[in-house]
Amino acid sequence: MSSVASQVILHPYVSHFLKVLATTNGRDKLHLKFPSYKTYRALQYFARFFTWVLLRRGYTVEGARWNNLKNSLASGRKLMRIFKPLENLQTALRTLQAIGSPTEQITTIARQLSYFGYLSYDMLVWSHSIRFVAFTPERAAKFNKLSFRFWLSGILFSIANGLLKGNRLATEAKALRNSSEKSLLDDGAKRSRLAAIASERTVNQYQLTIDLLDVWLPATALGLVNLNDGVAGTLGFISSIMALRTQWAAVASK
Repeated sequence: MSSVASQVILHPYVSHFLKVLATTNGRDKLHLKFPSYKTYRALQYFARFFTWVLLRRGYTVEGARWNNLKNSLASGRKLMRIFKPLENLQTALRTLQAIGSPTEQITTIARQLSYFGYLSYDMLVWSHSIRFVAFTPERAAKFNKLSFRFWLSGILFSIANGLLKGNRLATEAKALRNSSEKSLLDDGAKRSRLAAIASERTVNQYQLTIDLLDVWLPATALGLVNLNDGVAGTLGFISSIMALRTQWAAVASK
């Protein structure tokens, strides 16, 4: 019995899972799927979806229980990302100092500044919800709305960046394939560069898919679209699992 327990607990997948949880993104993505941060997010949106299902079927007690779980996970995630706005500012500054496509730089900086605003206002809302600071109901509602606006703008800038980057990579790949034999790049270097571009395009398209799923969440919160909690929960759950998969791969590469 102890041998079986050891094999399960010391299994490489378990060790890898713990390494994912040791990272901020891993905890967030897991916040929704297991009790931890991307797991928290996955489980949070699953709870949102499941609450909707239960309430539609008349299970009010069970629905309330899952709704409480969703709210608790959401509050826990806010605490975990308390210093995240500083990371957004750092990324924006590094992008400003880097050399690259001006349009991609602008959208990246705008995205990071939007996320800085989103998380900063979200922290104020959270501080009010736990009664650490006291705002008037009107002011708290205003901060909440501003956080959703910044979240939406951040995702939109991310989508714009993804489209710009995708177009640049496609153009570069086409130019390489159509280049003459007298090109400065030999065949080996050309194949290597084409492979690198293909890899970048895959990563870019994957992130673009996540953004296209997530964009409906703040849009729904702002009343710009009218998605029910079942649809919103499903979209958030899928995007969380996708993001968790990315984090898993990042940890594995190390």
